[in-house]
Amino acid sequence: MPEPRDCDAVVVGTGPAGATAADVLTGAGWSVIALEKGRNHLLSLEAPFAGLGHVSNDEIKSLRRYFLGPDPFLEPRTYRRDERDGDRLFAGEVNNLPSTVGGGGFHADGKLPRLRAVDFKPYSSLGPIEGADIVDWPVDYDEMEPYYAQAERLVGVAGDADANPFAEWRSGPYPMPPGADMFGAALTTEAATRLGYHPYRAPTGVNSVPYDGRPACNNCGFCAYYGCPIEAKGDPIAPLRNALRSGRCEIRADSYVERVLLDPAGKQARGVRYRDLDGDAHEVSARIVVVAGGAWETPRLLLRSGLANSSGLVGRYLMYHFQTFVIGRFPFRLHGHRGRSVTHLHDDHMIIDDDVRRFAREHGLPYFRGGLTEHGGGGGPVMEGVYTSPGVAHTREMLESTMRDRMWAFTIQGEDLPQATNRIDLDPSVRDVHGFPAGRATYDVHPHEVVASRYYAPRLVAVMREAGAESTFAATSPPLEGDRAGRRSASMSRHIMGTCRMGDDPATSVVDRWQRFHDVENMVCTDSSVFPTSTGYGPTLTIVALAIRACRDLAGLPKLTSSRPR
Repeated sequence: MPEPRDCDAVVVGTGPAGATAADVLTGAGWSVIALEKGRNHLLSLEAPFAGLGHVSNDEIKSLRRYFLGPDPFLEPRTYRRDERDGDRLFAGEVNNLPSTVGGGGFHADGKLPRLRAVDFKPYSSLGPIEGADIVDWPVDYDEMEPYYAQAERLVGVAGDADANPFAEWRSGPYPMPPGADMFGAALTTEAATRLGYHPYRAPTGVNSVPYDGRPACNNCGFCAYYGCPIEAKGDPIAPLRNALRSGRCEIRADSYVERVLLDPAGKQARGVRYRDLDGDAHEVSARIVVVAGGAWETPRLLLRSGLANSSGLVGRYLMYHFQTFVIGRFPFRLHGHRGRSVTHLHDDHMIIDDDVRRFAREHGLPYFRGGLTEHGGGGGPVMEGVYTSPGVAHTREMLESTMRDRMWAFTIQGEDLPQATNRIDLDPSVRDVHGFPAGRATYDVHPHEVVASRYYAPRLVAVMREAGAESTFAATSPPLEGDRAGRRSASMSRHIMGTCRMGDDPATSVVDRWQRFHDVENMVCTDSSVFPTSTGYGPTLTIVALAIRACRDLAGLPKLTSSRPR
């Protein structure tokens, strides 16, 4: 007779990946216990599961005091470019995402684009690039389309289905129309259009009208890096609340998962061990373990659980987005600190034309791609004050507000090619407050990212000048030292991917096409660890769509299908 279990599935992490898994599985009648190492600032865990009121438009609390966590003094991460740098170059804050119920989705500004067909088949469509391990995904766009549509309905996405000429086919419109345009974006989209680009209103997981019992966005300006006080952002509040309302989900915050527990043969997971806020150890037994800690914390958990897998690829192929910033200062006020952080995008820098191929050949590459380009505003007044001159000049400069109210920015979320040498592993000596090895990023850029940035930055400078900027400058993240990454940070990007790539061959991947671990039969990964390539689009909607697909299959639910509109 089998031993009784605590639940059908234990889910590690409550960000978009874990929240979606909990929603789908509870909807299929499963019992779920979701463990989150951070605190709960999102919603009451008792019916009717209302907001807690912890969130406020407070720059100091959110950006300086680690309100959403993690505190890098208590949970440091480390970074180096390669083994020549020794054990590490830097310890502290490295690509931290919120450590709280809701995870990275809590602080995001909600841009939710779909990938394009070529992004799922980059090797077949575009070919190899020396020094990178470009592969096709084991799924394609046509298969993913109905899961994208379901993800957009679940989160609540506002957008214009006909606006982006480079987008793939859709089975239906977005659930909501676009929200209000930012003034600065109106200027730069008009300028970009005059120069031959194709800007469009960004699809965002922010309500433009009341949706799913939540109000429309009031455009307060505190979107990126902040939780939403009025719950106008849908991800991940919607799936977590759905799961709780089912009566089959329990969320345990302040629960630091130490390791995955295996049977004696090492082929079946029997649950996880975690520590509570007091440091006491507990175990949760389950039929299925769903790992959803994100592409940094997931490999860290697996490695300290002894799950390096037979291919040795756990933690490898770490990818970010190589970000190129073009900043413009304008002689008039743009009010870029108001609105949804980013209301417009353009995809032109993902398109490979003859001029791109020529520039690529001149730099020893067959091709390159940039990424989605965001049209966005500046920071808040505290951020401005930190970088403003002291004394009498401080007051004058704050009133003029050249770093906030007169500044506009383009950000390219540039594709970062997968390299086996880029990885997350366990630091040999730096430990967190719980006594466990810190996660360590070993990361350097590929020439592809450097060449793409140097090609596209001058073109965005031209757009910024066309829009009326009186001065401009460009920068990258990570900052470059020649053709290498900088010495203090892998990247500012919070888009972290790879590390448990999906594929059909256990020798070259960690999970299969249904995101089940090749080496552990009853364990699934639903986060961005499974991405084989980074593409140049934000990962969140694809995380949610893949999690819906994987968990529906896990629960034995029918596959979703859709048809191209005639």
